Amino acid sequence: MTHSGSDPHSEPGAGAQRWTLARRAARMNPSVIRELLKLTERPGVISFAGGLPAPDTFPVEAMRAACDRVLRTDGAGALQYAASEGYGPLRDWVARSLPWDVDPAQVLVTTGSQQGLDLVGKVLLDAGSRVLVETPTYLGALQAFAPMEPQVEGVRCTDAGLDLADLEARAPGARFLYLLPNFQNPTGRSLAEAPRAALSALARRTGLPLVEDNPYGELWFDAPPPLPLTARDPAGCLYLGSFSKVLAPSLRLGFLVAPPALLPKLLQAKQAADLHTPGFNQRLAHALVEGGLLDDHLPRLRTLYRERRDAMLAALAREMAGLDVRWNRPEGGMFLWARLPAGMDAAQLLPQAVARGVAFVPGAAFHPDEADRDAPRTLRLSYATATPEQIDRGIAALAQAIASHRSPA
Repeated sequence: MTHSGSDPHSEPGAGAQRWTLARRAARMNPSVIRELLKLTERPGVISFAGGLPAPDTFPVEAMRAACDRVLRTDGAGALQYAASEGYGPLRDWVARSLPWDVDPAQVLVTTGSQQGLDLVGKVLLDAGSRVLVETPTYLGALQAFAPMEPQVEGVRCTDAGLDLADLEARAPGARFLYLLPNFQNPTGRSLAEAPRAALSALARRTGLPLVEDNPYGELWFDAPPPLPLTARDPAGCLYLGSFSKVLAPSLRLGFLVAPPALLPKLLQAKQAADLHTPGFNQRLAHALVEGGLLDDHLPRLRTLYRERRDAMLAALAREMAGLDVRWNRPEGGMFLWARLPAGMDAAQLLPQAVARGVAFVPGAAFHPDEADRDAPRTLRLSYATATPEQIDRGIAALAQAIASHRSPA
């Protein structure tokens, strides 16, 4: 179809002048990690950057059979609009799988656990609200909360976890503390039983609500983590879980478990966002987990990630000798945390590393407080998707980049 008259596209930028962005849009920033992943698309780059599950672990054949079963037995229901709360049998399974008494009515299925974070921000935060996080913390949570314009405060942390004295000083008036107690992203650290119990007691004593995010808890290597914080005080906690790390991330399936008083508003926020999480995906996941897939699948995941963690630890010990680099030893999950020598900046190191064929995520992006002087020295390494041979080559290339950066030609 042709139109007479002036061409609406003839004036560059004319259309953009009609639109006024909301104030919250200025607080939306691209994911540093997603931008870095573009670098890893270069041929030959070994990526320790993305927090991606190993694709060779995806249960493709089991999913193919489950898809056929879902379409054969409930095809019309799987393809129709559905309840915003989620597929009832999947909510029942989630409630049964958790180690405390959960009513399925408290379970809300979300489009990935990232949506759960978005709903938490919309329902619990106002402009200027104080929200507490670990230092460092998950970048995706900072992104989810940012449009609500909160005041985000980082609580001091050690290798053992949160500094409880600092937390208690910051607790009054805070809307909640967001944390990942199990194999945290980005550091890989976990809270042991004693600090977990002390944190739970402090939260109850001060009335501080907890938002407990647990996407990695099933990826333990030698022993399962201690009881969740939510199990110790269900009324004072909101719990987030995910199927991305144990089945497949493209299903975009997560869930939250909320105190009954919170669930109606979280549900209303979800209805406004997407009406419901895809019903086909929910039925597929239910068919897999109810059929016992995880009984065999999770041990294979743990074995694979343990082998890759061990390969990375061995390569770091071998290649970083004499470079004054420090790192931790995660007991599960997909990440470890490293610290460069004093005076080095991981963001400045990254281009040199990529030029040598290896990528990582600079740690400053995970720090909520830009005044943290230690943040530029830190970096996150993921061992999940690289083979042991790639890990050896990648860590050797990273060591060469560090040595070159310390002693430029």
